[in-house]
Amino acid sequence: MTLTHTCNTPWADSSNEAPVANGLTEFGEKVVREMNRLGMILDLSHVGENSTRAAIRLSRAPVVFSHSSVYSLCNHKRNVPDDIIQSLKENGGIIMVNFFPDFVKCAPNATISDVAEHFHYIKRMIGSDYVGIGGDFDGVNRVPRGLEDVSRYPELFAELLRSGLWNVQELKNLAGLNMLRVMRNVEKVRDEMRTNGVEPEEHPDSPNDNGNCTSNAFYTEYV
Repeated sequence: MTLTHTCNTPWADSSNEAPVANGLTEFGEKVVREMNRLGMILDLSHVGENSTRAAIRLSRAPVVFSHSSVYSLCNHKRNVPDDIIQSLKENGGIIMVNFFPDFVKCAPNATISDVAEHFHYIKRMIGSDYVGIGGDFDGVNRVPRGLEDVSRYPELFAELLRSGLWNVQELKNLAGLNMLRVMRNVEKVRDEMRTNGVEPEEHPDSPNDNGNCTSNAFYTEYV
């Protein structure tokens, strides 16, 4: 579950809006702890930078960016800055590279080699165990040339292999084993919290959203 989409929530900031919480509110911290207790994966794609940093610091379990790319290669607000990428190694989480050309190249069009650069960048920074594929085919209507649908994934793997930077086992991890590890470790944290008798998080005064932001109002930005 993500903490935000394209609107701020009463407990966390979206990357799409001006920050209000500048991190997580007390309720937001309880949301993260309760997700850990329940064994829910925390998805930080779409979440604002300071809320993201706060969530990673707090979470006992690995987090994911289910469809985000590298900010240093394309400075779009939906992409992930270097310091947050680096924090994934300690957290044990994963960044799953988005194929949307606006996030890959900051341009209307991109190629397989442009996408590959995001995978190379993450691997060089934190290693191949912390990266996955988050193509976002169901969320955009423009994709890189040569990556029109999931049937073209072998072309991406071939591009990575040709670079000499990846071996076959690392590509297997990229294709899904890294995500399976994250899922297992999220469940491990859940089981440890259950064994230790961690009680559910209670909040008698859940915050109300009095704003007028609607996430679907922003879909035209991506299609």
